[in-house]
Amino acid sequence: MKTKSGKMFFQTAIMAACLLPLLSQPVFAERIKDLASIQGVRNNQLIGYGIVVGLDNTGDQTTQTPFTTQAIGNMLSQMGVNLTQEQSQKLQLKNVAAVMITTNLPAYARPGQPIDVTVSSMGNAKSLRGGTLLMTQLKGADGQVYAIAQGNVMVGGAGASSGGSKVTVNHLSAGRIPGGATVERSVPTSIGQGGVVYYELASSDYGTAQKLVEAINKSGGAGTAQAIDGRRIAVRVPEEADARVAFLARIDNLDVQPVVGMAKVIVNPRTGSVVMNQKVTLESCAVAHGNLSVVVDGGQPQFGQSADIQVKQDNGALMNVKAGANLSDVVKALNALGANPMDLLAILQAMKAAGALRAELEII
Repeated sequence: MKTKSGKMFFQTAIMAACLLPLLSQPVFAERIKDLASIQGVRNNQLIGYGIVVGLDNTGDQTTQTPFTTQAIGNMLSQMGVNLTQEQSQKLQLKNVAAVMITTNLPAYARPGQPIDVTVSSMGNAKSLRGGTLLMTQLKGADGQVYAIAQGNVMVGGAGASSGGSKVTVNHLSAGRIPGGATVERSVPTSIGQGGVVYYELASSDYGTAQKLVEAINKSGGAGTAQAIDGRRIAVRVPEEADARVAFLARIDNLDVQPVVGMAKVIVNPRTGSVVMNQKVTLESCAVAHGNLSVVVDGGQPQFGQSADIQVKQDNGALMNVKAGANLSDVVKALNALGANPMDLLAILQAMKAAGALRAELEII
């Protein structure tokens, strides 16, 4: 039985086959800044707990989210409004929602610099549309405050409900505030200690590391760069700040043709996605594939009826798969099996176990 997902897979495979001639072309060069990053130049994650007000009866239900009532009570007490415990319990805050605020503090950020923040509901609020985030401290992993966030939440969606019907477009319980946080404390970022900067490859590969060393030495002179291992490269840089920035800008834009990594097949069983690189090949093998269908005829247990479950498996044909020399042959061979994505996962695992799939099989 061919499923809808199987048909979609076939269509995707046909499109991939049309693009396969492009894979045989020489690999285009990439800039060093696209392949590696400078050690120590990094983002830092910030997080905070806050309150969004001004919602149109789409906020938290206080009976199920007591932390929202507690947060409102604490905020009011800091402003000189003291509520008794009985008064706090009677608060009806349909226009208020408890939220978590997250953002990345970029490298070299300085106090006063604005950064974007993401606001996400942590209660049962129906929508954050039209709300305003109140002043919230954003802390780092060390517990220190690095930014303060406040502003109007932008939600890229819409929703309406009436008479038991509900229509929602996009996601309403999360939004962003462009420039909604102001940096209050900077993170020291120092590079070039002892006149040496370390580049780190995004993926460890000795061949690519050697090509980076050759490109840098060709531009800056012999001995400028030295590979430490398959990921790190030490580069000598000028001591003066201006000269160092100019030198690193030139290095970042050097073109390098990366070495294609090991053959790999990535499978996502939740979505049925299968992605292979151009190094994947197949050895000669024989594969038997049969479609399996399960039909469940649910009875009515309250009337003493039991469900009728039928399992049917068609006869699988034993097919020979010739040894493949490139990705095109692999795609054609797998298409010939008539497998949908979930069947394909089982076939690939069996091929790997039998030694016919010459690639690393990674399931994500």
